This record gives sequence, structure tokens and C-alpha cells, in this order.
Amino acid sequence: MSPQLLANAMIASTLSELHNGFAWFVIIGNALAGLWALGAHRVASLRSRALWWFTTLAQLTVFVQVAMGVAMVNKEKLMFPQFHAFYGFVGIIAIAIIYSYRAQLKSRVYLLYGFGGLFIMGLGIRAMLVGQG
Repeated sequence: MSPQLLANAMIASTLSELHNGFAWFVIIGNALAGLWALGAHRVASLRSRALWWFTTLAQLTVFVQVAMGVAMVNKEKLMFPQFHAFYGFVGIIAIAIIYSYRAQLKSRVYLLYGFGGLFIMGLGIRAMLVGQG
């Protein structure tokens, strides 16, 4: 095996492992952000700037995960399960929809981001399950 092919195989393997492992950060991060926001709806002391920073960070992990998936597919020329990528892109669309409704639902913004975070978590779980098939 040539050194170039070996290097490409190592990069592809590393990217694949990173994509698989990072999925847990997406799922757990959005679950925690969603639960925190739901708690903040009931308990005023949980309403802080840190909630919004954490939510932003959790939602950015979706974009990183999708970018890694796209890079992996382009690099390795792999076929992926039919709906695996769909759930990733729906996650990005969900984030955009949640963000676009924040002004209209200002009185219920914690519920919006709480249930939105849990929805994104569910999309991540579903993508993971479909990706195993």
C-alpha cells in the first residue's frame, strides 16, 4: 500500500471515529440545554446568560457533526443509510426554525428552546440508530 493511500485511510478512519463519538456530544449537549431551558421556564433562578451560551454551543455541535459527516462522505466516497443524513439536515433546519420563532414566542422562549433542544436530541438519536443499519 502506498504511503498516500495509507495516510488517506488513516484520515478517513479517524474522521469516522470522530463523527461517531461526537454524536454523543450532540445528543447529550442538546438534551442538557433543553432540560435546562425547561427548568428555567419554571424556576427563575435558572434563567441566566450561561443558559443561552450553553444552548448556542449545543446547537453549534449539530453544524459541526453535519460538516464532519459531509467531509467523511466526500473523502471516503461512502454510501450512508438512506435517512441518516436527512436527520442531520433536519436538525439544522430545526435550529433555524427555533431561532426564527424566538421573537414571536418571547413569553414562552424557555419552552421553545427547551422542547427544541429535546427535539434536536431526538433527531440525533434517530440519526445514530439509522446510521447503525
